Amino acid sequence: MKIKNNYTMTIVTVALILSLSGCSNLTTRNKNTIIGASIGAVAGAVLTGGSGIGTAGGAAVGGVIGHEIGRLK
Repeated sequence: MKIKNNYTMTIVTVALILSLSGCSNLTTRNKNTIIGASIGAVAGAVLTGGSGIGTAGGAAVGGVIGHEIGRLK
C-alpha cells in the first residue's frame, strides 16, 4: 500500500509541475482569472460542505471577479 501511495504522489507532483510551467506566458489578467477561480472553488467547497455544485459555482464567481480585477490593472 505504501508503494502505491508513493507512486500516486509522484504522478501528482509531476502533473502539477507540468501544469504550472504552462502558465509562464499568461497575461496578468489571465493569471488573476485563474487565481480567482481557484480561491472561489475552495471557498465554494468549504461553504457547501464539498458539494460539486457549490465548488463549480464558487469557481465561476471567483473567475469572474478575478477577471474583472485584472481588467482594472
